Amino acid sequence: MIDVIVVGCGPTGLMLACELRLHGVRVVVLDRLTEPSQESRGRGLHARSVEIMDQRGLLDRFLAVSDRFRVGGFFGGIHKPWPDGVDTAHPYGLSTLQPVTERLLTERARELGAEIRRGREVVGLSQDDGDENDGGGDGDDGTGERAGVCVELADGTRLRARYLVGCDGGRSTVRGLLGVGFPGEPARVETLLGDLETTADPATVDAVVAEVRRTQPRFGVIPNGDGTHRIIVPADGVAEDRTAPPTLEEFRRRLREVAGTDFGVRAPRRLSRFGDATRQAERYRVGRVLLAGDAAHVHPPTGGQGLNLGIQDAFNLGWKLAAAVRGRAPDGLLDSYHSERHPVGARVLENTRAQITLLGTDPGATALRGLLAELMDFEEVNRYVTEMITAVGVRYDFGEGHDLLGRRLRDMELERGRLYGLMHAGRGLLLDRTGRLSVAGWADRVDHVVDPGGELDVPAVLLRPDGHVAWAGEDQADLLGRLPRWFGAPVH
Repeated sequence: MIDVIVVGCGPTGLMLACELRLHGVRVVVLDRLTEPSQESRGRGLHARSVEIMDQRGLLDRFLAVSDRFRVGGFFGGIHKPWPDGVDTAHPYGLSTLQPVTERLLTERARELGAEIRRGREVVGLSQDDGDENDGGGDGDDGTGERAGVCVELADGTRLRARYLVGCDGGRSTVRGLLGVGFPGEPARVETLLGDLETTADPATVDAVVAEVRRTQPRFGVIPNGDGTHRIIVPADGVAEDRTAPPTLEEFRRRLREVAGTDFGVRAPRRLSRFGDATRQAERYRVGRVLLAGDAAHVHPPTGGQGLNLGIQDAFNLGWKLAAAVRGRAPDGLLDSYHSERHPVGARVLENTRAQITLLGTDPGATALRGLLAELMDFEEVNRYVTEMITAVGVRYDFGEGHDLLGRRLRDMELERGRLYGLMHAGRGLLLDRTGRLSVAGWADRVDHVVDPGGELDVPAVLLRPDGHVAWAGEDQADLLGRLPRWFGAPVH
């Protein structure tokens, strides 16, 4: 039997496949498209996603094909310099088009042994009545066969797996088949997006953009680096059929109405429309089926958070789901995916709603944008907004304890090298300055690194595979009380 079927071959699904394969989980990734999409919906990685790639040994691959950028704030059309004191050793983002991100993650998933099947559209699924506890990967459905999920494909093929994860986008088939509610607000404004060639003089383009953006912050023209430009222009209302892309003539007409010129656009590589709808799945888990990425949440692309949010969902879920498959997950571990990531997704929905309001052209929105721009000149405000957009500020609720508890730990230099360099295998890690602690009983899941270096200002920290601090202190008994919560029972 397949251990996990991942539906959707975008960045979220591919990242999840990589994470699962680190733990020896048999993964099959299904995608309805026969070839990878060349649409550049996401255009880069924020600082937390850069950290994630470093934690898994992938950063050099991204650096080789990406430019770094350092934009602070980046909120509601307000750009400020990168603030001091952001809690990361990677204070930058990467300009990486989504097709490139998908190519790099596909290469890594296949290196690790993931099976990717394209041209496979899911049309039905059902779950067996089996043990749904976190460690229930070995549950029996009463017929002598392990409990699991049965998937029906459009060609009539049926596949069976112990778990399934829907990473199949905002119009998720998996979410629909599960009947999970997707409440939120419909689109109120719409924006046209195109990757096209332009014949206008570059100096003219720059001058027009600068003038229009004084009053219309939802307008922009950005070079793609391949001879085309990404052009963003407000639509005239919300289309009845938002799945239908705009025509080239509609695009030209809106450019002339908003900018006074169509820049001589031609040869479109992609034309699409997006709205400001915000919706979030009521549940990220139903039995043996889970949701991640856009299947779990949709929101406007303001701030460039969508692709990053999905990758970070997968990073949170992968090690937990692997533990469930292997029968090592403690009670509640798999459910913690929803309890940790649902609030993070809700927070992104909130900040994108706020940004859409700031991007308005009415006098109130203009005044509000001016006021916030002044506030973001304060270093503390700029840093707060930057850490929110880049997800560096995410902290999970692990209960009372040290201030580091629930936060991800930044990279740091150790005697044995960099901290993130020790996390490529996706295992837990006890970073111990005392040399007196032990993870005996969990050594098959948790590495013990004794390092008296001075960067860490606590005696020891226990890191989950996603780099978040699960414990901090120096008391062995206290540590032994925390290890089972995240890593299951010890092996004697």
